[in-house]
Amino acid sequence: MVFKLIQKLTSSSTPSSASTSAVKTAPRSTGGFESLGLIEPILRAVKSEGYENPTPIQEQSIASILDGRDMLGCAQTGTGKTAAFALPMLQRLLGPDGLEALSHEGNKSAPKQAPLVRALILAPTRELALQISDSFKTYGKHLPLKTAVVFGGVGIEPQITTIRRGIDILVATPGRLIDLMERRVVTFQNLEILVLDEADRMLDMGFIHDIKRILKVLPLKRQNLLFSATIPKEVQGLIDSILHNPVTVKVTPVSSTSDQVEQRVYHVGRADKKQLLLHILDTENVTRALVFTRTKHNANKLEQFLSESGVQAAAIHGNKSQSARQRALDGFKAGKIRILVASDIAARGIDVDAISHVINFEMPNEPETYVHRIGRTGRAEARGVAMSFCDYEEQRYVATIERMTRKDIPVVTDHPFTAGANAPVPPRQDGRRGSGGGRGQRQGRSQGGPRGRSGAGNSSGHSSSPARAGSSANRSRRS
Repeated sequence: MVFKLIQKLTSSSTPSSASTSAVKTAPRSTGGFESLGLIEPILRAVKSEGYENPTPIQEQSIASILDGRDMLGCAQTGTGKTAAFALPMLQRLLGPDGLEALSHEGNKSAPKQAPLVRALILAPTRELALQISDSFKTYGKHLPLKTAVVFGGVGIEPQITTIRRGIDILVATPGRLIDLMERRVVTFQNLEILVLDEADRMLDMGFIHDIKRILKVLPLKRQNLLFSATIPKEVQGLIDSILHNPVTVKVTPVSSTSDQVEQRVYHVGRADKKQLLLHILDTENVTRALVFTRTKHNANKLEQFLSESGVQAAAIHGNKSQSARQRALDGFKAGKIRILVASDIAARGIDVDAISHVINFEMPNEPETYVHRIGRTGRAEARGVAMSFCDYEEQRYVATIERMTRKDIPVVTDHPFTAGANAPVPPRQDGRRGSGGGRGQRQGRSQGGPRGRSGAGNSSGHSSSPARAGSSANRSRRS
């Protein structure tokens, strides 16, 4: 019975010929993962991770991907995007023959010959690539499918050895994949499925030319999946060239923020931001915090300041070695590091449960980035706190965020550093403004499964119900 179901679900390997795209807006399923047509070995793996019900992006995506449709998926971070494509991809790659073999043998077995790459997932950062690879290995642990991950910053020879032994699923960053293609290590004549994850960030990091180069060597007949936290207009041309009559899944508009996250803004002079951070760490129940800066240099300076102040902290960004970044992530996940200071690019691959606070030490100059940042806390049924330190020149960023999200961010007025909040940033001796300015700096090219199950509760700090009086930017100027 199960075999006939899989044979039906995997019979379509090309996109539908319908003339218009479908937009999926189904309500949350009450039948659990079993209602989505997933096979028993995958259901067993999902259940062993403690997940019972699919998230909206998963319930709306899985059936269409099983049917072989191209897909454009837009959902906030923490919504379970990775499992939304990993689970049905594993099932399609197994196919009816693989399922029949499993039913006869009772467990997974090694293939008779080294497999060729049948699925390619492109991700912008090393951390995100590792996260995706881990998800495929976790959900496919009862299947005879091999997964490998390749990225720069580490030796290429072990990666070459792994690929030559044979893999079914390859997760890669664009730059390292180009290196392997130039060495003729990897070929794609058997490719069936292509995934672009965090596509907006890949374009923002300057990977567009690498992506186009990779697309040229892929077979035309394939299934294409594009997932992203945001879908800005700038990427529409790429979307149109890759996806064919896609099903479009939009779970949450990019302009919205989760009700699980308590948002606050602190108007503070730039020179007082570090002391305000220490004050909050001393007075609030901050168990595990992700602190954002706009530049790598400022991340390093803040990490050094916190460490010298006796706070367990580490920084993660594109200039750090892969081993240093992994040590920082491992320490943060294990609770040995209380504060992880991150740039926006590096943080895209962070998948850590129970982040109690997200702190915008420097305000992002794009409102979509703000939404993405604070989505790192308050996941699943947990609640979280998002704090934003706003100096005089950053007040316009807060106003832009409030306009886009259509929410006023409550202002905390009873902190010790309000006196310098409206002081303009003084110019430096070389005529330029202080670091960070008001421009924001875009990072260069150098650089889940289902949602997290746990998270910190509400803060026990002193300002759980900050005073509110209209727009936060205007309120600061009137104070």
